Amino acid sequence: MKKLIMLFIPLLICGFTFMKSENILPYKITQTKLPNGLNVVSVPFESPGIAALYIVVRAGSRNEIEDGVTGFAHFFEHMMFRGTDKYPKEKYDEVLKSIGASANAYTSTDQTVYHMVGNSLKIEKMFEVEADRFQNLHYTIHDFKTEAGAVKGEYTKNIANPNSQLYENIRGAAFDKHTYKHTTMGFLKDIIDMPNQYEYSLKFFDRFYRPEYCTILVVGDVTPELVQKLSEKYFGNWKHGTYSADIPVEPPQGGTRYTHIKNGDVPPMLSLNFKGPAFSDNAIDNPSLDLIRSVYFSGISELYKKLVIEERKARYVSLNPPFSRDPNLITISASVKNKDDMQYVKDEIMKTINLVKTTSVDANKLKEAVSNVKYSFAMGNDTPGGIAGMLAYYIAVGGNPECVNNYYALYEKVTSNDINNVAEKYLIESYLTIGTISADDTCPVK
Repeated sequence: MKKLIMLFIPLLICGFTFMKSENILPYKITQTKLPNGLNVVSVPFESPGIAALYIVVRAGSRNEIEDGVTGFAHFFEHMMFRGTDKYPKEKYDEVLKSIGASANAYTSTDQTVYHMVGNSLKIEKMFEVEADRFQNLHYTIHDFKTEAGAVKGEYTKNIANPNSQLYENIRGAAFDKHTYKHTTMGFLKDIIDMPNQYEYSLKFFDRFYRPEYCTILVVGDVTPELVQKLSEKYFGNWKHGTYSADIPVEPPQGGTRYTHIKNGDVPPMLSLNFKGPAFSDNAIDNPSLDLIRSVYFSGISELYKKLVIEERKARYVSLNPPFSRDPNLITISASVKNKDDMQYVKDEIMKTINLVKTTSVDANKLKEAVSNVKYSFAMGNDTPGGIAGMLAYYIAVGGNPECVNNYYALYEKVTSNDINNVAEKYLIESYLTIGTISADDTCPVK
């Protein structure tokens, strides 16, 4: 409960201190930018002896705009652990062990994030090894081909899951021009050809592993002054790049689209995917969609009670709003027990959507949903790594860690009319892509 009462605190941004009430993140954010464009963010947090160092690269599969070379953002998530001349892989691992640190990475549509958590007294060594690999990564053609083969193996393992196949097919069907059309791993044809793209890999690294694409984020037992000093010492001479990706704009969708996987060996799956908004920390659309999820599609909703608990026609039903830099998909999913009930489940979901558009949300229910969303957020950010991981997403989609405070302030402004209007704006069948898995030869819903 300590975090929930610390809501009136001073924030320090770019050297200026001011009071801002009711921030969802009750910790001071310090943010500066080095002359080379590198963003530096620190969040002191009461975690004696522990600090999390995250480096956020604002380049994910979204930035892969050229034909034939998708999947390279994810590829470098692997390749960055191959080492440098100063710290080859074995020595890098030894250093981590000696300072009691763990390191890993992940890639999404909009970002690649490298994270390290360890002894805050050894934070300078953490900076040193990370700065070295970001500026001096070195790998041979043999190393490249080996890692490209590992990526293909990962894809083969993942795509054996029918739900992964469906996700890939839905993105392919829903998008025509935008790079959200391919998954983070990339198109299969490009993954197969990846071992032949050594020269392109060097170009990709040179383009995106530059200070203007990156944010140094440190959370834990540190001071902003130390983080700033170490950032300048180890990253201050990193050269600014010149490349900017021209992301294609997705044209309007003109009608419902379908994709189906025939597979009777797994539970039937229904996925309704509407074109949704890009992330914004000053527009009401995203918070409204999240509250639609909470009120109409969560485990306490009338739809869930009917389909899952009372009628037992579905194992679950859920709505996931988009959280991405560009307009992306609002996904409503249902695991259906009997394939013959697929159309019925889809019809009940569409009836609920019509209710969202045409009826007023009870004021108390809306207030309770807002409270639950904020409480869940507060309770989920109680470690340096947890806070850093959360802020990494806001940095990726909004470019600024302060987006989190701006975004959650919008929830209090959402009205019942906003709920109606946002549903009317996005949850329409001309923006819909339907994905299904069942034993049927073709898509069993219309």
